[in-house]
Amino acid sequence: MKNKALLIALFFLIINAAFAQSKLPTGTWRGVITNTSGHNLPFNFEVSDTAGHQQIAIMNGAERLKVTDVKVIGDSVFIHMPLFDSEFKLKLVGNNLQGNWIKHSADKQYLLPFKATANTTYRFFAPGHASSLNVAGRWTAIFGDGASRDTTVGEFKQNGEDVTGTFLTTTGDYRYLQGTIKDDSLYLSCFDGGHAFIFIAKVNADNTLTDGKMYSGYSGLDHWTAYRNENAKLPDAYSLTVLKPGYKTIAFTFKDTEGNTVSLSDARYKNKVVIVQIMGSWCPNCMDETAFINGGYYQKYHPKGVEVIGLAYERTPDFAQSKKAVQQIKAHFNIPYPILITGYTPGHGDPQKSLPMLADFKGFPTTIIIDKQGNVRKIHTGFSGPGTGDYYTQFVDEFDRLTDKLLAE
Repeated sequence: MKNKALLIALFFLIINAAFAQSKLPTGTWRGVITNTSGHNLPFNFEVSDTAGHQQIAIMNGAERLKVTDVKVIGDSVFIHMPLFDSEFKLKLVGNNLQGNWIKHSADKQYLLPFKATANTTYRFFAPGHASSLNVAGRWTAIFGDGASRDTTVGEFKQNGEDVTGTFLTTTGDYRYLQGTIKDDSLYLSCFDGGHAFIFIAKVNADNTLTDGKMYSGYSGLDHWTAYRNENAKLPDAYSLTVLKPGYKTIAFTFKDTEGNTVSLSDARYKNKVVIVQIMGSWCPNCMDETAFINGGYYQKYHPKGVEVIGLAYERTPDFAQSKKAVQQIKAHFNIPYPILITGYTPGHGDPQKSLPMLADFKGFPTTIIIDKQGNVRKIHTGFSGPGTGDYYTQFVDEFDRLTDKLLAE
């Protein structure tokens, strides 16, 4: 009996040890997602101990994306990203992680292999590959061809072989890109929990970038080239989206996340400057704009007479699923203003279908600025986030001046 009791106690001791809360080695890790074409997307993240709980920070250039939902049980590791409904399911073996990055969508989930190594600070290649080539400065970059051709602005900084920067487009930017130059090639990547990008190109002595490839997400591939152009710029973001002839106002009635009907004609919005944010929880530039609006703008201007309404176009027609996605971003950003469940982004014609007074719609986010008389004064297409540096600073200054002007009227 003693031996049996000892065996039982030993069994439960082993079980408890196997499922005890373990810990990830702290410090900087190198993670690699492999897409379906076999290309590796590297990024770095930092593991830290905070108040008895582990968290990680995804590193892209100057950005640190905090992730607090980290669970380590035995050798199993579960990391749920704060935005974009994605997660990692991994196994911890010594100083290595291996498993899958899982991106959930409305009707399916996508799995891509993932592995990571602790105590590794480089991104693409180990140090020691100095190059005489330099890509710092401004570039005109052309992505795709034919009907999908898109002319963008590349803005890069370089320190030794290390490169940071972004590409700006008329509907937003590719956020914080980070990478390197090795031999005659440029390598950049970005991972924000929902979007994974790799940019590769040949750097030429004649100030051109050729043979460019952009790998995105599960299987996306686009080709690009660029040439140095310090005068490169995008069209005026306030000129791209307009109302149909004869319209000066917009009108809508949609439900918020609690099922309450909200209309632009409600008393709350009378004689107020109203910012209407056309957005989606799946849209990274929309998240940057939301961080700007709720990171000081709303707190500064709401007491002076500014109201904000978010119109969320989600990737499912199911209200409950859309509600869950919107509630997640409301909680993440602690958003005090209403976000309405508005439309279905893959649906043909939205948002013009639900906002028929718009002559056209270029992309997410789009911001409509309404004066105290209820007239549309400006429509801003896209958003250049903090990863764009001076472009972001200029936007913030211009937006504040516009708000001050409308409030003074």
